[in-house]
Amino acid sequence: MPELPEVETVTRGLAAALTGKRLIKLELTRPDLRRAFPPNLAARLQGKRIERFARRAKYILMHIEGGGIAIAHLGMSGRMIITTPGEAPPRGKHDHAIFIFEGGVELRFNDARRFGSLDFVEDEAALEAHPSFHHLGPEPLGNAFNGPSLAASLKGKKTPIKAALLDQRVVSGLGNIYVCEALYSAGLSPNRLAGTVQGDRAERLAAAIHDVLTRAIAAGGSSLRDYVQASGELGYFQHQWKVYGREGEKCPGCDCSTVIKRIVQSGRSTFYCAKRQR
Repeated sequence: MPELPEVETVTRGLAAALTGKRLIKLELTRPDLRRAFPPNLAARLQGKRIERFARRAKYILMHIEGGGIAIAHLGMSGRMIITTPGEAPPRGKHDHAIFIFEGGVELRFNDARRFGSLDFVEDEAALEAHPSFHHLGPEPLGNAFNGPSLAASLKGKKTPIKAALLDQRVVSGLGNIYVCEALYSAGLSPNRLAGTVQGDRAERLAAAIHDVLTRAIAAGGSSLRDYVQASGELGYFQHQWKVYGREGEKCPGCDCSTVIKRIVQSGRSTFYCAKRQR
């Protein structure tokens, strides 16, 4: 599933190409993805400009002229690809939502597995109350996220720190890849009880999360299977992974022959160095 850096990369690509453009038509080739599309979605959006794009956690927000907000989630296999007249390939069978803008530019929401979603709310208040948003913790790249705030969220938790960081109520937008990478960078074992990550440990971890996400965004995210940027290009951060997917390889941060281990936590693969991470 695309994680925060991938969604942020797509959002920035959409903003650069489509901000201020008027949506002429929205074509929906089916009534649903993971959930049914909102009633009269096309009628609510057609003829209006996209005033700005934003990201919240793993969701793409399209702020519409007049106050409405379209909410998109890429799910497991979703892609949002911009095409231009004269260069657009034929539409595919999994292009389930096609946004047609002035000048013939298209934004195609392609989702082979149909785990994505497309929703709409009337305003910011409705967005905050939406079932996908009301429980979310702070944005890890926002000003409200730091060592003390992370320590406060983790205080008293008896779950492993890996599981706690995947809890969107603790911090929003993090997924399996970047949690593994951040814990490695901070030198913290994924098995450590979350409640013990206080003080300097929390400061190190908050800084590591910020650094890993920032570098991943700069690299265009990580391309695994379906993910591409809005331009259709791949992301490249997978080439910078220190531990994720590197089971049995030498730890890049240790001088001895320590190798990266893989364990399963809550049904997800965790990669780490037992010597470096305590």
